[in-house]
Amino acid sequence: MFTTYVVVTILAAAMVGFSAGSIFFRATWVVQPLADYSVPRAWWPWLGAAKAAGAMGLLVGLFVPVIGVMAGIGLVLYFTGAVMTVVRARSFSHVAFPLMYVAPVVASLALAYAG
Repeated sequence: MFTTYVVVTILAAAMVGFSAGSIFFRATWVVQPLADYSVPRAWWPWLGAAKAAGAMGLLVGLFVPVIGVMAGIGLVLYFTGAVMTVVRARSFSHVAFPLMYVAPVVASLALAYAG
């Protein structure tokens, strides 16, 4: 069970870290929807920093479990906000994207709790 937890947590951190990097490097396929959803451009670095901190927190959580749990909860809240933003913008076909990133985070939290 512990090995599964480690693998899922590393996968979750990698996915969230990739998402953070996509904002930092202004990947068009990430920042264009943010602009379409009316997310202020000034928020983008903060959103990227929140995701990067969450990814690092998940990795630190492998050694300090309480940090991993707090990072996981923070990321679940972050991506819940992302889903709400997409729904508010009525871009229903994009709802799957934040859900795709939060799924391994939720799995990591569940495995941490189960272990």
